[in-house]
Amino acid sequence: MTEIVCRSCKTTLTDDNWSESWKSVGREQCTDCSHEYNKRSNKNRMWINGKYIPQSHPLYKPGRYNSLDDAWSHCEIDERTTEGEVYIIRNRAWPEWQKIGKAVDAQDRLKGYQTGSPKRDYELIHTEWFSNRHTAEKAIHKMLEKHKSCHERRGEWFKSYDSVIKEVMREYKETQGQTA
Repeated sequence: MTEIVCRSCKTTLTDDNWSESWKSVGREQCTDCSHEYNKRSNKNRMWINGKYIPQSHPLYKPGRYNSLDDAWSHCEIDERTTEGEVYIIRNRAWPEWQKIGKAVDAQDRLKGYQTGSPKRDYELIHTEWFSNRHTAEKAIHKMLEKHKSCHERRGEWFKSYDSVIKEVMREYKETQGQTA
């Protein structure tokens, strides 16, 4: 059998220093050299909680972060982009209440809620993407206030059904000429 060596350091590749997935694609590099390569190439990449953010993203900033809030302040985020999501979040402790909020990334925002909840019982029910999340959120709040199936409002929290809120979100999106 032919000995296979790392293309960088010429070390003999074995099961201990060569990943199965790299073997299957013919990547002849030991784990040490691969880690070293990633350190050099990753310095210009952005990662949020393990999710890669491309350089074309308006909030791109090289580094590794747990959340967008770690990379930017809310003011900086708002200055850089209006795009984002309007979301519905619910806490199992109050199942009839839904929060309608806005964020560049609703999953990222959900993590923020979980830190304030010892049971980590907030759940993301639905998201819709909008070119201007600020305008969309305000309009959806107003539409919900007037909806017959919305029984009460406290700030961004609405006592209603998630199906009604989703319907209102899609209705607003259609009026704006955005695909539902």
